[in-house]
Amino acid sequence: MDFNDKTVIITGASRGIGAAAGRVFAEKGARVALLARDGAALAALADEIGPKALPLECNVANFSEVEAAVSKTCEVFGGVDVLVNNAGMIDPIARLEQADPAAWARLIDVNVTGVFNGTRAVLPILKQRGGGSIITISSGAAHRPLEGWSAYCTSKAGAAMFTRALDLEERENGIRAMGLSPGTVATQMQREIKASGVNPVSELDWEDHIPADWPARTLVWMCTSDADDYIGQEVSLREDSIRARVGLI
Repeated sequence: MDFNDKTVIITGASRGIGAAAGRVFAEKGARVALLARDGAALAALADEIGPKALPLECNVANFSEVEAAVSKTCEVFGGVDVLVNNAGMIDPIARLEQADPAAWARLIDVNVTGVFNGTRAVLPILKQRGGGSIITISSGAAHRPLEGWSAYCTSKAGAAMFTRALDLEERENGIRAMGLSPGTVATQMQREIKASGVNPVSELDWEDHIPADWPARTLVWMCTSDADDYIGQEVSLREDSIRARVGLI
């Protein structure tokens, strides 16, 4: 895929996988709209990337803010070709009986409703342009429960089903819906998990995690025709076969 005339919207772009994706897509020639709540971090990243980057402060849990960010992206860059639903949070890490209800609901708003909001905002634009890719960051937690992660596991399972529903409804309209399960990645989220001391993931060493540019490079590959056999499915970066196809090994 030639990214030189393409526009990519990335949520949760102020750090971690989102920031790495902004850099990698821009390196490939794409224009990148960077969405997150941390406006200062976005501005710094956009300055680093250059004129191909558009920083847009936005809370993905609020549809009107997402819709406005998508509208601004189209105004500045002329449209949208790819959406990366990356924004996500891990807190609250707590057993169900101790979990704060407001924190639990806030995570669902970001990790699930945020995915819907981004998709809902770009879908009419992608369809008008003849199609495009919508990739949502998934997790092994979508498929198995982990102690203290009831909110996170539930949200990722919901997002995985959302991808399947999107594929069912929109594949015939040229929408390439996929999920990416990156495994454990060396980001701030892993520092929060480590600090919690809850469940086996917190026991992993920093060296056990893959660098953030691995999932970023995988996202780029997923937008190409070489990944078409994964449309409607989830790509797992734990698999050596995927790492080889992306060129990571």
